Formats: sequence, structure tokens, C-alpha cells
Amino acid sequence: MKKKILCLLLTACMAAVLTFAFTGCKKNDKLIKINEVTHSVFYAPLYLADALGYFDEENIEIELTNGGGADNTMEAVLSGAADIGFCGPEAAIYVAVGGTTDTPKVFGQLTKRDGSFLVGRTAQPDFKWSDLEGKNVLAGRPGGVPFMTFEYVCKTQKVNANFVTNVNFNMMTAAFEGGTGDYCTMFEPAASNYVAEGKGHIVASVGKESGEIPYTCFIAKDSYINKHGDKIEGLLRAVTKATKYLLANDSADIAKLLTPYFDGTSEASVKTSLDSYKSIDAWVTDMAMKEASFTRLQDVIELAGELEKRVAFGDLVLTETAHKVYEEIYA
Repeated sequence: MKKKILCLLLTACMAAVLTFAFTGCKKNDKLIKINEVTHSVFYAPLYLADALGYFDEENIEIELTNGGGADNTMEAVLSGAADIGFCGPEAAIYVAVGGTTDTPKVFGQLTKRDGSFLVGRTAQPDFKWSDLEGKNVLAGRPGGVPFMTFEYVCKTQKVNANFVTNVNFNMMTAAFEGGTGDYCTMFEPAASNYVAEGKGHIVASVGKESGEIPYTCFIAKDSYINKHGDKIEGLLRAVTKATKYLLANDSADIAKLLTPYFDGTSEASVKTSLDSYKSIDAWVTDMAMKEASFTRLQDVIELAGELEKRVAFGDLVLTETAHKVYEEIYA
């Protein structure tokens, strides 16, 4: 099915953040405004739900905005510019620790491990994490899950790398191409595109090394969740069905559906990206976050020195609707 992107906007107020919609531009009661942390094949089930018509089946329409980082995504949720944020749950933890009258809650988890790949300037078929000793690595923003997960891997591997942290998340690949750093973490399809263009080589999967952690989730303010329970359930059902479809079908067939959502990316690169994420078991089937996973996330944040105090699972995470949808679809 051809993607239904009917409006393409550049907003100066968000530093030329790219906005595209799966629906028309006029307001309607079916609309859900989602701000995603970045645009990646890592989030394939979200786009596939649109391509397969699952959002239509739930009588909802999705307007998707690229926030370019979890801090920007959470700011969009708090300001009301977005109904739902799609980013790392650490963003909600930080807000809860700081205190707010309308707490953003995590109501669905999509990915369960880091989705970035480590890209180097030369081929390293026998790469070892110790190869990063003393090297300069672009790995994201301190306090963000991508950076903290990579830092966690380096600590467990007892490697002392130099982290380049003064580059905007969405500009890391461009900075690396321009000569900054010895290595750079990239999501798909950016990593595969970079390799296909002969600019570098994928040497390792960060997610494979780090293990499972709640990585990307759907987050909304209490007030929105309480008022729009039908939309929340519809979104979760559509994405859960899309994940099931993705895992049950060949990547080549899925790539045909998803390539239109990634301008400038070949179908071959999308397929490669899908295979990469399938190989590391990137997606959850039950979008209800597990308490043990939430605890591990806070362990990682605490190890990074970014957690002032812990947040209780029940105070921040909602699981009932997501698990209900899972049981319905996988019955």
C-alpha cells in the first residue's frame, strides 16, 4: 500500500524539524499527533501499521513529527505540540523526578534493546570492543538512552573511549562524514546507507551487546490518556498487529511497503535494516512494559550518574491496555 503522506512541512520554530503526516492537514477528531525521537527502520511497526491500513481500521489518523532527540520529543508533549511522544522512557523518568502536575505516563513499549550500530571508517571483521580504547566516538547526548546504553557497554567491556557529546543527535552522521570522531553510532537505515555509499563500515551492534532494555516507548500526559482511551487502545492495537505481521513475513516483502516512508533510501537498504533488527530481536510483541525491564533501565541511568532518585514502576507505567490488546491479538 502506498504511504498516505499528504503534507510536508518545515517548522522554523523547531529548527527546521521535518514533519510529515499519514493523513490530511486539517484538524479532525480522529487525529493523533505523535512526535518521534528520530525516523528509523527501528520503528518499522509504526509505519507498517499505516501501510497496512491498521490505523484506518481503528478509525484514527496519525500526524508524525521528527523531534530529533528525546528531550525535544518530551518538550513537545509537555507543551501540547504533540499528543504522544515516541522516545526513550528516560525522558518521562526525568520529568517525574522533577515533578509536574500532569505527569507523562508510559503506556506502550515498542523496542526492547538499543537499535544503533557502531560504524567505523575502515572494515574490522575481527572487531573487539577493546578497539575503542582511547578512540573518539559520537554516541549521542548525555542523559539519553542511546548514549547511556553505549556508555554501559563500554563500562562492562572495561573500555575507556572518548565520547563526543557536543553534536546534535540528528547531525551525528553528517559530523562523522565531515571528519569528526573515529566511530559513530547510527540507526537504520542511516547505517546501511552510509555503508552502501562506501563511506564506512558497520563493526558492531550496540543492542546485541547491551542486552534487553526498554528503549522506545509511547508516552502521553495523564490528562490525554484519561480523555482519549479509545485512541490509545486503537494505536496500541494497530502497532501490535503490525509487529506481528512484520515478524511473520519476509523482510523483502515488508521493505516494499516501507521504502516509501524513507525518501532517498533504496528498498535493498530497508530490507538490510529490517534483517539487522530482526537478528537482534529488537521488537516486543506485548507492548506492556515489564517491571524488571524498568528496573534495569533505572540501573543503567543510575550507573551513568543521571538519576537523582528512582521512580516507582506503578507511578509512571501503565500496562493494562497494552496487555489486553496483546492477549486479544495473540489469542
